[in-house]
Amino acid sequence: MTTLRKGPALPDFPWDALADHAAKARTHPGGVVDLSMGTPVDPVPRVIQEALATKAHEPGYPTTHGTPELREAAVAAMARRFGVTGIDPAAVLPTIGSKELVAWLPKLLGLGSDDIVAIPAVAYPTYEVGARIAGCAVVRLEDGEAPPAGTSLVWLNSPSNPTGRVLSASAMRSAVDAARSAGAIVASDECYLTLPWESTPVSALHSSVVDGDFDGVLAVHSLSKSSCLAGYRAGFVTGDAELVAGLLGIRKHAGMIVPRPVQAAITAALSDDAHVEVQKARYGARREVLLPALRAAGFTVDHSEAGLYLWSTRGEDAWETTAWFADRGIVVAPGTFYGPTSTKHVRIALTASDERVAAAAERITA
Repeated sequence: MTTLRKGPALPDFPWDALADHAAKARTHPGGVVDLSMGTPVDPVPRVIQEALATKAHEPGYPTTHGTPELREAAVAAMARRFGVTGIDPAAVLPTIGSKELVAWLPKLLGLGSDDIVAIPAVAYPTYEVGARIAGCAVVRLEDGEAPPAGTSLVWLNSPSNPTGRVLSASAMRSAVDAARSAGAIVASDECYLTLPWESTPVSALHSSVVDGDFDGVLAVHSLSKSSCLAGYRAGFVTGDAELVAGLLGIRKHAGMIVPRPVQAAITAALSDDAHVEVQKARYGARREVLLPALRAAGFTVDHSEAGLYLWSTRGEDAWETTAWFADRGIVVAPGTFYGPTSTKHVRIALTASDERVAAAAERITA
């Protein structure tokens, strides 16, 4: 009998635990309102669809490094949108969305059982998953806490998923300095940087954080939220040119390549800011409907200064709150998905249509 080798020990996929609550929510006579996953519902902008179609006829293999046009567009967008200058176009690498890069980054960096990956105390679950895939130990850091000796990779995330918390430039700078002092690489997940509400986040590559020195720093970007491209799987990583070159070399061997039509779509998305502003306005309008409804229903919304989520609590167990929403036909994500210290919060996404968000607000305040 053949004995199969087991893969790394990973936590259960969190969204599977929501199945019963989602099923309950779907029985609501007014239909379900899913505010759990953060999946975009608005149409892909026409300029991006048209760009995708221009390369639909090309049969050849795409380049792993991305086209020169894509890399130049990323450099220009980082400067226009976030004030980040000095990026070498060669240090831009398109990725198949950002989640695959997050999940595989420790492994691609050559980390293993002798290494520690530091993640925020309340964090996107894939940071931990990526560390476990590589066999690394994981530590969770509170804001301002220095990584321990032996840390090889530090994840930063501002605006935060799930909390929407924004780190100031000085806090980002301190975190980068502390990681460098520990000899660790910094990976900054900047997927929500285009969605400031009450506070303006900065990139880890901004001069106020690193003074133009990208050594040991990577910035991870996604177009899923800013350009409604979750279905396209479109993102990129940039920063330290030597680190990016190393990632490129491995990804060439592994066939981790963004399809050529998607590369054209990424280029168009990064070259056009108008649709980004339109999408931001949509999310902002939905936020203005949900936020007062939650507060009127007795919820406290913590942080949520930027990004796509309202981090909400009534001081009770997160699963009790999740059930309360399910009874009203609304699906939310319990804070337990994001770390052991977030057991009394739920994450509520702004990613539903205007009609569904209005329905949710009405049910919450009924």
